[in-house]
Formats: sequence, structure tokens, C-alpha cells
Amino acid sequence: MAGTLLIVESPTKAKSLSLFLGKKYVVKASMGHLRDLPKSQLGVEVEQEFKPKYIAVRGKGKIIKELKEAVKNANQVLLASDPDREGEAIAWHLQNLLELKSDEPCRVEFNEITKQSVIQALENPRYIDYNRVNAQQARRILDRLVGYNLSPLLWRKIKKGLSAGRVQSAALRLICDREEEIKAFIPEEYWSLTAKLSKDEKNYFLARLYKIGNKKAALSHQDEVENIIRELAPCPYQVIKKERTEKSRQPVTPFTTSSLQQEASRKLNFTPQKTMLLAQQLYEGLGLGPEGTTGLITYIRTDSMRVAESIQEEARLYIKRHFGTGYIPLRPRKIKPKGRIQDAHEAIRPTSVGREPQTIKTYLTGDQYKLYNLIWLRFIASQMSPAIIETITVNISAGRCIFRAVGSNVKFDGFMKVYVESLDNEPDFESEAKKLPDLKEGEMLKLKEIIPKQHFTQPPPRYTEATLVKTLEEKGIGRPSTYVPIIDTIQKRDYVTRKSKQFIPTELGIIVTDLLKKFFPNIVDVKFTAEMEEKLDRVEEGQTQWVNILKEFYQPFQQTILRAEAEAETKRPEIKEEISKETCNICGRNMVIKTGRYGKFLACPGFPDCRNVKPFLKTTGVFCPQCGGEIVLRRTKKGRSFYGCKNYPKCNFVTWEPPSQEKCPVCDSLMVVKSTRGQKETLKCINQECKTVTVKEGP
Repeated sequence: MAGTLLIVESPTKAKSLSLFLGKKYVVKASMGHLRDLPKSQLGVEVEQEFKPKYIAVRGKGKIIKELKEAVKNANQVLLASDPDREGEAIAWHLQNLLELKSDEPCRVEFNEITKQSVIQALENPRYIDYNRVNAQQARRILDRLVGYNLSPLLWRKIKKGLSAGRVQSAALRLICDREEEIKAFIPEEYWSLTAKLSKDEKNYFLARLYKIGNKKAALSHQDEVENIIRELAPCPYQVIKKERTEKSRQPVTPFTTSSLQQEASRKLNFTPQKTMLLAQQLYEGLGLGPEGTTGLITYIRTDSMRVAESIQEEARLYIKRHFGTGYIPLRPRKIKPKGRIQDAHEAIRPTSVGREPQTIKTYLTGDQYKLYNLIWLRFIASQMSPAIIETITVNISAGRCIFRAVGSNVKFDGFMKVYVESLDNEPDFESEAKKLPDLKEGEMLKLKEIIPKQHFTQPPPRYTEATLVKTLEEKGIGRPSTYVPIIDTIQKRDYVTRKSKQFIPTELGIIVTDLLKKFFPNIVDVKFTAEMEEKLDRVEEGQTQWVNILKEFYQPFQQTILRAEAEAETKRPEIKEEISKETCNICGRNMVIKTGRYGKFLACPGFPDCRNVKPFLKTTGVFCPQCGGEIVLRRTKKGRSFYGCKNYPKCNFVTWEPPSQEKCPVCDSLMVVKSTRGQKETLKCINQECKTVTVKEGP
């Protein structure tokens, strides 16, 4: 008979644990959920206190059989699914499927996949937390009630294949509402005046018009600007006031799921989906040569910024050794949580400060290294001293006008020595401030030129993946584990498209949102969705019964469904289909672009007489250098974009970078667009013997 059977969710985690637990443990993977609600029916007995009908997940029969056999040969079974609500529910389902005794502690949790942490957890198993299970059940049933009632309504009233969900619909509304704001926005003209000044005709600095008389400068039209410039022509420029202020800039906080997704998007250009995939690999464990397999970061689905005292002490010793005592705060940093968070796990951090990114770089892929380096640097910076920023503000008089120059100087870099957080928006004039020359009150300055500039107020920006995740978190929509599936779903359903990293609602997305706003305002209401998340949190905390939440929601929801069925337009709205240049090889018609369960495809508009379909290939207008066929956008099995010849497999030309219409000025070969964050796009020749690089022209 074997010793202990340990069941985890993923085979990668099972492999990592097997390598350092030894022969006393048999580690198996459940591959996620083994029981769930059936797909073919509602699966919820509404009249019987919302009793769920769980069945074995299709395709998981072999795994269930193997686990049952393993249970027979074990003298102890421990369930180590992920340490969150979903993981707790998986453990509960396993307990039922495998017929484990409910009065024996069988649940273990790892916040990190390291030998010390795992051994400690295995020695302290606990009972299944039914409050957590009930919170997950309530969420699952709630989403099933919404999805299985709303989706058929959308099929009848709009078009087949649509879906609506409690959380995804609220997220879609944010994007649609933002688009309405942009369309309704009326830009207003305004002007700025900037003086280029110096004290010695060498070191020029910029000062912006701040006041005209006693009023703050507000120039709306060009004629006003020209009048001020004429008025300033004879005026001398004199420093009338100089102020120095010091501000303490607090360190960044350790990563939560949301902030990691945002920062990886800004700094590394990773999608939230890619970020979480890589983070999962770092959490589950990687082989590090002589050190063996170990988890590099703590659990990745968290809204907490709390960190263990032991790792704080380890970080303080590292900072003292590498940067000096001045970079350590007097006391370890304690971060007060904002708003209502679950705080079930620590923040995302390295499992060991001593495991510096550079020392393990050879064992990681390029993207794994980039993400681990980001997490490691962020955590070290979070435990360092604040930075001290000195700001110098200078007021300069010219007639009745006052110009203002702002300079800044880092007196003590503190945590900024290691890490500076990226921003979503462009910096304003004052945050762009540079170091000013040493100016004194009463000093006269020389004017080189006055620079007028016309501006227009801008509409609110469209959401990017980073700003959408940030907004979802701030408004309490969803939880750390749901951000990726929310964004993934609204794109797959063709409710939104992405252009230049920004989300734009499609006509279909707007129609769906308008119908839901009219008949189901609660479903797409951000506040209502956030309040529901708080109710689920109270279930987890044992403060309320999960059935009561469902009763409170379902009765008015059911009545609204009936009203919508009766009152909504019986005639489906006409959604224009995009016509492609591709012709049907059966009947000759131009094929149309449709969206199905697995994305876009081409279909003959002659359906049902002609049922011809083809894969959708986005063309580039650039032709293959090998065979002359058109280059199209393709995707790998893992979803990564690349460019290849349309004549594949006859032609095997591929490139990761977008092809350019421009030819190489040296050898006339194909050039591809290389993009580097913060720099101008460049064109690079694909000819290995040439490798010419030029700056891309255009806007």
C-alpha cells in the first residue's frame, strides 16, 4: 500500500511536487474540475432551493477512474487544488467523487511551490471550508441562471450564437459607454504660450504662461494669443519668486493579480492572458539545474498586498547588502488594504529574494525571464525607502503676464534606484519638468522665442487591456481570477475589436448592450455587479446564506425575462456583414466574414443553397518574396500572431513581424516593421546578408 496520495490540479505542479516529495507521496493531477453543471441543460433545480445537478465533466472519465484506483492504494488522501474559492470547490467535488470521509481533514494549501512551504502544509491538513465552497457554488449558479436565460433571448431577438453573462456584460457596457462619450464629445480649442528663456544665452529652459494679471491664463482663440505676443514684445523677463519643496514619494506596492496584468501590459506589451499563463508556469515550478525544480513566485490570483514577515526580513538584508542602510526603511513596510478585498493570500512575490533573475536566466524562456524579473524588481522596490524629490517652482514676470517654470531633482532615489512604475497616460507639462539652471529672485532673463501652440480638448481614451483591468478592479467587477476570461469572452463573441491596443465595440456589441440596458439594467449595471461580488464575499465569510442571495436575485430577474420576451422587437436588427474580396469557389459570390464559436470565418452568402466556408485570413496587401502569393495574418496553436504566405503549404515563407509595402533601398528585398516600446518604429530588411534598418516614415 502506498503512503499518501496528493491530488493537485495541473500535471506541471504534480511533476514539480513529485521531484522533491520522494516515494512516500504519489502525486496526481485532476486537470481542473471533474464535476460541473451539465452544458445541455440549466442543471439547477430552482424550485428546490436552487439545488445544483452536478455531473462528471465529459472526457474526464479516465482521470476519475485513475484517481479512484489510486485512492484504494493509499492510506491517506490530501487534496491540494489551488488556494482560492475555485480550488476549494474542486477539492469538495473530489471529496464527493472519490468518496472520501468528510470528517477527516484532507485539504492542504500551498501559497508557493517550495519544499519548505509544501512540507509545512502537508503536515497541517484542514477540513474543507464549506463557506468558500458555497461562495463558489453561488457564483456558478448565478452565472448559469443569467447565461442560460439571457443567451436564448439574444438568439431570438438578435442572432444565434450570442452569449450574455453577469460580469462580461457589465464589462462590455463600460466599453460601449466610453464609445458613446467619445462620439458625443465636442472638442474645445485652447492655446498655450511657452517662453524659451536663459540667463546666459546658453542653457535655455521653458516656462509656460501661467497668469494674465490676477487671473489664470486661459487662451481660447488665435487672436487672443497674437494680442498677448504683441503685448509681450517690449517686456523684460524677471524672476519674481522661487520656491523649493521636498516631497516623499512612497515605494510601489507588491503586485496583485490586477496590477501585474496592468504593468506587464505597459512594460512588456504582454496581454493579460499571456501574463497569467507565464505567471502560472513560474508559480508551478521550473527546473533550475542543480537546485532542482521549484516554484519561483507565490500564488498568482490575489487581491492582497500583504507579505510574510520572513520574506520582508530577507528583502531587508538583501537591500542593506547591495544598496546600503539608507535604502532600508526604519520598520518593515505595512500596507493598509484599500476597499473590500479577500486578502486570502499574500501579494505576488518571489519565493526567495536570493534567487536573482540574472542567476537563473539560463533556465527560463525569454518571456518567463522578463516576467520574473518584473516581479522580483517590483517586490525589492516595495520594501525600500521612499524617494525624496525636490521640486523647484519659478515665477517669471513679463509685463502683466507671469510665466512659470517647474524643475525637479531627485535628492534621494530610494526605491527608484530599482524600479519606477509605468503610467497609462502621457505626462503633463509639469511632470515633464527638467532640471532648471540656478535662478535667483530679481534676476533678469533673456528671451529667445515665444512658442504658441494650438490644442484641442481630448475625449476620454478608449480602454486598453491594462486600463480595462484597472477599471474592473476599481469598480469591483469580477475578481482576480476572472479578468482574463472576461476580456477573452467579449473578444471571441465579436462584441469588441482591438485597434492599436484599444477596445472598440462592434455594431453587434452595441446592439446587445442596448437591449440589456433596456430590459436588464441590473445585469449591465456596474454598481449592481460590484454589490453582488460583496454578497459573495459575505458568503465566504459565513455572514450570509448562499441560497438567500439567489432567491433575492432570481424572482425579479425571471419577471424581467418574461417582460423582455413580450416587449422586445420581434424583428431582428439588421447587422451588416462585412464582405470580403474572397470569392466562393462553388458559386462565385463574394464571401462574407462571420463570427463563430472559434472566431472569424468566411461563409458564402448563398446559404442554404451554397454552404461553402473557408478560414478567415486577414490580408496585408504585401506579396510573398518567394512565390508572389499574398502574405496573410495567421495564428499558432497557442494564439500567437505571425505572417505567412497564403499559398501554404506549397510555400513556407513566414515572419513574426508585420511586412511592409516598402522595399529595401539597398537590395530591394522585403522589409518588416520592428516596434520597440518608447521608440520610433523601424523597418528591417529580411535579407540576412543585407540587414538594412531605416526609420519608418508616416504618422
